[in-house]
Amino acid sequence: MIKVNSAGCLFVWVLVLFLAGSLSSGGFSQDRAGSRESTVIPDKMTLRQCMEYAVEHSARVKVAQADLSDTRVERRDAVLKTFTPQVSASSYGYYNWGRSVDPETNTYSNIKSFHNGYSLSAGIALFDGFQAVNNMKIAKTSLLMGISREQQAEDEVCLATMEAWSNVLYYSELSRILEDQVAAAQLSLDKARKEEQLGKKAYADVVQMEAELADKQYQSLQAKGKADDALLTLKSVMMWPLDTPLVLDSQEPSRLADNASKNQEDMAHIVDYALAHNPQAIIAEGNVSNARRQLSTARWQLAPSLSLSGGWSTTYFTYPGRAGYTPVPFREQLKNNRGEYIQLSINIPIYNRLQAQSSVIRRKNAYDRAVAERDQKMTELEAEVKRAVQDRDNTLSSWKLALKRAEVQQEAYKLNVKKYDQGMISSIEYQSAVNNWLQAQADRLQAQLTYMIKEKVLRYYQGQSYLSQR
Repeated sequence: MIKVNSAGCLFVWVLVLFLAGSLSSGGFSQDRAGSRESTVIPDKMTLRQCMEYAVEHSARVKVAQADLSDTRVERRDAVLKTFTPQVSASSYGYYNWGRSVDPETNTYSNIKSFHNGYSLSAGIALFDGFQAVNNMKIAKTSLLMGISREQQAEDEVCLATMEAWSNVLYYSELSRILEDQVAAAQLSLDKARKEEQLGKKAYADVVQMEAELADKQYQSLQAKGKADDALLTLKSVMMWPLDTPLVLDSQEPSRLADNASKNQEDMAHIVDYALAHNPQAIIAEGNVSNARRQLSTARWQLAPSLSLSGGWSTTYFTYPGRAGYTPVPFREQLKNNRGEYIQLSINIPIYNRLQAQSSVIRRKNAYDRAVAERDQKMTELEAEVKRAVQDRDNTLSSWKLALKRAEVQQEAYKLNVKKYDQGMISSIEYQSAVNNWLQAQADRLQAQLTYMIKEKVLRYYQGQSYLSQR
């Protein structure tokens, strides 16, 4: 007989509910998406504000958050299955008009009767080949992988936003520069036409400058189209309403580039850190760990399993309308008709058409695949880190050269303006000097934006998420 007092039952149920609530919330950790405050939209969006908006509204991140919520539930279920019994209760009641067995005499009777019963049962696996324990560990690893997948989704959205943001600024600046070139070419053409009328310029020079103006107008139109397309791409990445204007802070690239780190980091240290902490590495290692535990579970399924169960039941019956029959009171029948049982069972697998052996083979193949994919991912990640270091160093050199070139072209432009005003150079030479100066400005901005992105990518591999970088 199993006897449990009411206080013990209440304590068990409170413990179960506490575990269920805490585990469903992710093991006492709050979902980062739920705690993230809504992004305040300013008049001019900085890069960080664009990334925050993109992460908050990204469908990819929301899918990753939903998957993470599923893994929290799976972890809760695995823990409860390991440490708590399965409890069920049932009740029935039926009214019989035909032939039935009389519970009092255990003989057949045709008297109308009413039967009512109650039962409570519980059972727990004592040994199931470590399946419950392995499932709990798998769920824990899957939860860590789910957090990494959410972080990876956020990082991918941030990187795509950075690239689209830099394209918008570059093509917008290029469009502005080409508009300035068109204006300068138009002024040169107007001056050349006046000089032609005065006999100071040949008609061929005027035609050449008209062709130069048409070429600049075409380039300006192309740049304007690329700027509009880049802005549309940025809005799409950010999930920004396409019909709503999006204004960017055009002065931010200089501030971000000035704040970038100029230190030379140890490449081996960066690689080691990325292979241990990067979300890609964590997911790859998690897949191997789960595959190993699933293989262990499959092998233990060949061993016997042991379970313990127990229960309590009682019944009530009466014969309504039977002449001279006095029914036993309900409370007394529940007490007299009750019964309890406890059962210890063992299950020994003998032959199940080699399903267990086939499961072991499949799990072994899955483990081998996970190991191979992990090795491939680690190799790719190491190459990505080394490429990020090289790209950062190369773009830093390019940016420094672009800065120097822009300064030299600006000085050359100022000198050519004076020469042109004094009539020492032709309009074509002056226009060429203007074009070189404006193009040097565009190249400087492109090198600056490229270096900024490469620097952020490298810092990401060092453990700083894109949103945490300043």
